[in-house]
Amino acid sequence: MHPLIVGIRFHRVGKIYHFDASDCPDILVGDFAVVETTRGRQLGEVVQIIENPSPPPEGVWKPIHHKATPRDLVLRQLWQKKELEAMINCRARLAEMNIPGVKIVAAEYAFDGSRLSFLYSTEAEGKVDLRRLQTAMQRMYPRSRVEMRQLGPRDVAKLLGGMGACGLENRCCSMFLTEFSPISIKMAKEQGISLTPTEITGMCGRLRCCLIYEYENYVEARKNLPKRNKRVVTPQGEGKVIDVYPLKGTVIVELDNGARAEVAQNDLQPWDELEALRRKAQEPCARHEGGECTCGKSAAPQTPGEEVEATYSEAVPAPSEMEMLPDIETTSADMHEMPPAQKARKKSRKSRRKKFTAPKDQSGQTKSSQPGPQSSRPGKLRPTGKGAAKKRSEPPKPSGASTQK
Repeated sequence: MHPLIVGIRFHRVGKIYHFDASDCPDILVGDFAVVETTRGRQLGEVVQIIENPSPPPEGVWKPIHHKATPRDLVLRQLWQKKELEAMINCRARLAEMNIPGVKIVAAEYAFDGSRLSFLYSTEAEGKVDLRRLQTAMQRMYPRSRVEMRQLGPRDVAKLLGGMGACGLENRCCSMFLTEFSPISIKMAKEQGISLTPTEITGMCGRLRCCLIYEYENYVEARKNLPKRNKRVVTPQGEGKVIDVYPLKGTVIVELDNGARAEVAQNDLQPWDELEALRRKAQEPCARHEGGECTCGKSAAPQTPGEEVEATYSEAVPAPSEMEMLPDIETTSADMHEMPPAQKARKKSRKSRRKKFTAPKDQSGQTKSSQPGPQSSRPGKLRPTGKGAAKKRSEPPKPSGASTQK
């Protein structure tokens, strides 16, 4: 039986986390539940039910503690009303301590008031020491556990909300962006957007999140279009590309006569490829250095069928020609035409063949074919018969002695 997995969101526009709701089979989308997280118990809203969940990345899913009761919902509303007061007190305490570059953005209570988190941002690159501030706020709110959490510029802009840099009443991050994607300046260049800082930065001071919305479409459309300053061949003549419209699938070409024309992708031909083919066709045959080409490259152009037939006839000679071909063995005339190094290799091969050829007897058969025990050493033949046995029984003679009859 598969467990009942639900997606729970803790903020109106935030990430969705998966929990095991097998203990609450009657839970539905829109209900609230209390779950255990790394920041204590939190109350979130069920936004989806996962039908076929994939295995969790870390062991097992965390279970839901219980379905939220009316008392839990009332407690959350009571503690949310105290968040503004806590934020004002923290800002006042921060001003007394005179800690530069730190701004308290918001304060968040857990649904039961067990934790109090102060969210802050800083302009300093390193980590700011706020232990004195945390200790002071802990004395002010002894019933709750006080925490200090740092936010990035994008998270701050999402939390505060407001008008977007493009003029929208609400920012994209505050309306539907649940997580932030990495944005680079390359995305603005690919889409032809002006690189003026005011044009590509958002209210958070970072590159706008909307630069990634149509980036993949532009990349896919540009793959089939020539780049700027490339020479192309159009129905109106040759020219140079001065502008590209990826989504329309057209380019602006400045012709050699000075006129400009918008040409579709299907009417364009790359000039450099056509020029390379033209030059290759005009080059002489590379297989015949002294000219007198016999492969038919320098001949008049043929139709595709004739060209294939000619190539096949060159590769496969006629039967009469096959009979006239010389043997594969090298003749003496060929040896005179060979280079000295090739001659030496040819002679060494012949000498090795003679050296390793087995000796033959009077009948013309090799001695290895005669019956009898053979030597265990490879490459040598062991003599057999009475004479061989007598010869093996005789003691070896000294090397300097001579035999006389």
